[in-house]
Amino acid sequence: MSIPYIRGRVASQAHVGLPDGTVEEEYARNGFFGRYAHLYREHPPVAWTRIEGPLRPRLYDLNEVDSGTPGTTDVDYLSGRVALLQNGDCCISVATLRTAMPYLFRNADGDELLFIHSGAGRLATDFGSLAYETGDYLLIPRGTQYRFAPTRETRLLVIETTGEIALPERGMLGQHALFDPAVLRVPSPDERTPLLPGQAGCRPDEWRVVIKRQGELTSVYYPHDPLDVVGWKGTLCVWQLNVRDIRPVLSDRYHLPPSAHTTFIAPHVAICTFAPRPLENGDPQALKVPFYHSNIDFDEVLFYHAGEFFSRHGIKPGMLTFHPQGIHHGPQRRATLRTPAAQRTEEVAVMIDTRRPLDVCSPAARLEIVDYWKSWQPEEAR
Repeated sequence: MSIPYIRGRVASQAHVGLPDGTVEEEYARNGFFGRYAHLYREHPPVAWTRIEGPLRPRLYDLNEVDSGTPGTTDVDYLSGRVALLQNGDCCISVATLRTAMPYLFRNADGDELLFIHSGAGRLATDFGSLAYETGDYLLIPRGTQYRFAPTRETRLLVIETTGEIALPERGMLGQHALFDPAVLRVPSPDERTPLLPGQAGCRPDEWRVVIKRQGELTSVYYPHDPLDVVGWKGTLCVWQLNVRDIRPVLSDRYHLPPSAHTTFIAPHVAICTFAPRPLENGDPQALKVPFYHSNIDFDEVLFYHAGEFFSRHGIKPGMLTFHPQGIHHGPQRRATLRTPAAQRTEEVAVMIDTRRPLDVCSPAARLEIVDYWKSWQPEEAR
């Protein structure tokens, strides 16, 4: 058993009843599961005046992604992907589709978790077809052939992992916590969506499959539609989950760590979903906004999908924040001021935590709002 040391003025319980004139910082290893210390400071650890060097909180406006001209077909699903952040375990990108893919795609480098930020259509796979809509997660296991056929312009967040994506252990919460696995939808070969021969790059009697391996693309041609599965059984397949089916865990008197909202996991990667929920209204001394912390062991990425984001000001849907290891973050000043009267949050956001540091990809530079690090400062100091 770990025995906590206590020195100076502290709260009797974490995140509740902070000593007057202090803010709380959680300094912890292994995310929120390892050894820890709660530091009660007289000033927020984000009350900086300037930052020199590459380590800083970053904000990207993905609404500014150049996805071609509306009404045209000049956006290819693969070449149109915009890589934002990556390491040896995952790559985070965004993509836009307006028309049906003229080929099938198979990723031999890793699993893909696709989050539909906006749009609708059908996803054809080896296992059959699914109708997709805004707010869907689509989990495509490594090596699965698939093809998008949008009925509305589709903008998606792409999380590609080298390790297998799975559901987290729910422990004492039970197997139905967060969402009942029975709500996961899987495709059926009875709903196949045929691809006509002779599409782009093919002869009139050919079908094309594009395969990605070690980052390079290979085209393989067939004399028949490669989506020719008539039946399947087993435990490995495509999954579909909509955010409206997620029922977040919450506490009326204690602010839970982000890990309580974990939806999927992969080696060295956790994907969490922040969904609408009541705030901590059962104790007036309980924190309602996230506590300050410094990301000792994980990089943290947040994609903002919908609603009002209660711990951030000036954030709109379609933006993405990156808080790297080694520098503090936590609630912004305006968010803190508005929380006493807040009863619930209506946000929907996707969080990706990575054990190994992420590199910023060059296409992200043009999307960055470079003064984001100033957003914790009082307005008169900016």
